[in-house]
Amino acid sequence: MNTKIGYICSSTSWGGLEMNQLRNAIWMQQRGHRVVVLCQQNAPIHIQSVAANLPVQLIQKHRKYYDFAAGKKLAKLIQAQEISHLITRDTRDLSLGAIAKTFAGKKAFHFSYFMEMQLGVKKTNLLHTIRFRQLDLWSCPLNWLEKQVHTLTRFSKSKTTVIPSGLDLHPFSSAQTQTDARAKLELPLDKIIVGLIGRFDPHKGQVLLLEALTKIQDPQVCVCLLGEPTRNEGTAYFDKIQSTIAENKLQNRVFIRPFREDIASFYRAIDVFVMASKAETFGMVTIEAMASGTPTVGSNAGGTPEILQFGELGYLFEPLNATSLADNIQKFVENPSAIDRKTLQEVARKYDHNHVCELVERELHLTQ
Repeated sequence: MNTKIGYICSSTSWGGLEMNQLRNAIWMQQRGHRVVVLCQQNAPIHIQSVAANLPVQLIQKHRKYYDFAAGKKLAKLIQAQEISHLITRDTRDLSLGAIAKTFAGKKAFHFSYFMEMQLGVKKTNLLHTIRFRQLDLWSCPLNWLEKQVHTLTRFSKSKTTVIPSGLDLHPFSSAQTQTDARAKLELPLDKIIVGLIGRFDPHKGQVLLLEALTKIQDPQVCVCLLGEPTRNEGTAYFDKIQSTIAENKLQNRVFIRPFREDIASFYRAIDVFVMASKAETFGMVTIEAMASGTPTVGSNAGGTPEILQFGELGYLFEPLNATSLADNIQKFVENPSAIDRKTLQEVARKYDHNHVCELVERELHLTQ
């Protein structure tokens, strides 16, 4: 049977998980594979899939666990669409896929879970074990997450693998100068710019970075925040950002810019990037900074230490500690060439989407 990949995503949100699912569907179609996106009508991933000319099959909202009726419908849809491989990145679709595979019987499909979030707690009980047993592959983006799977579940080690999340590196390899990039973002040329990108949210750590800035006395060191408040979630945190700036008289040292399509210009414009989240599972923005040759100061938790090779390719600070963050920014300021920018770009190549797709094809035994 010719292979056909079904990318299931019942989420109605639009974040990193949904974007990764969409990007991978696009890349695999570009490589000649038949794909189809299974999603809810009018969900952001539905709208984006249609815009990307991806085939779509609509599914209904379902319960996270034990939705046998929805699972049976999914099994029929998979058979009708001749889907040979089903891929999910959302834990909310794991149970549904497992039920569908049970109903499929002898016509079962290959079922893969591409992990986006860390486990956090043990999942060794009987129900989790039965659910995970239906998976043919559990792919983890980093080694530390694979170790979590081995220690916090009863899932077979022989069915786990490490495939990093992919990134199209081309936009980050342009010859754009820092001068040109700063002109686009209307940033001063004579300052040391520390950058942070992300929606204005407590989990992203913009206020933490501002608190760190107050501990750096050198007025040449400034901050650029690229982002916007999360839609439909109010402006309380953005208001806190503004008040922190005002209370500490940082108006001349902080530049707030809205999201932009050419984020490569942001990474080119700044001198050093900050990953201020308490513990980012993977941190695609860290990869984007590396691909741009921009050094990173990241929290010493989650996937950031592994990406930065435990301090060899960047600076690690104690999570949620403004003093530690300030100290590490100062280390960069004192020796900005300590991290070789070409080395960062070379290491980032392992996250190139073409390489990642090759790994997926190998692990799923895909034929076009």
